Amino acid sequence: MALDIDEIDRKLLAELQRDGTLSVDQLSERVALSRNACWRRVKRLEEDGVITGRVALVDAEKLGLGLSVFILIRTSNHDPEWLQRFRAAVTGLSEITGVYRMSGDLDYVLRARVADVKAYDRLYQRLIAKVALSDVSASFVMEEIKETTVVPMEVR
Repeated sequence: MALDIDEIDRKLLAELQRDGTLSVDQLSERVALSRNACWRRVKRLEEDGVITGRVALVDAEKLGLGLSVFILIRTSNHDPEWLQRFRAAVTGLSEITGVYRMSGDLDYVLRARVADVKAYDRLYQRLIAKVALSDVSASFVMEEIKETTVVPMEVR
């Protein structure tokens, strides 16, 4: 359920998404709001679960994890026990950074970050040892044209 977020909240969120290290003073200046009003709004956004955390974004390539992989999965098993094993498997593998249950031809799409194709193969071997899958294929990212964590703040 979407919360009622006004224009000032949207400005606050846009600024915090650009730089989560901003002090309340800096943030209040950028959105033209008093320090106390700014602090109260940020706290409310945190309490309402709109702001779910603050993180540092890391350059994966500089850490030796330069290969981004999309793993496409089809399964013939959809029972609750299988799903529980699948969830445990994918959430327990740190290389997997996103897991999505899909409509259409694919059942799941996973996003992973690894060093190279050999590291992907090791990840694949660990995944299929944990849970039975009908069909697995991978697409390796050749060029990242756009990658962002920013949620759009424009009113539509």
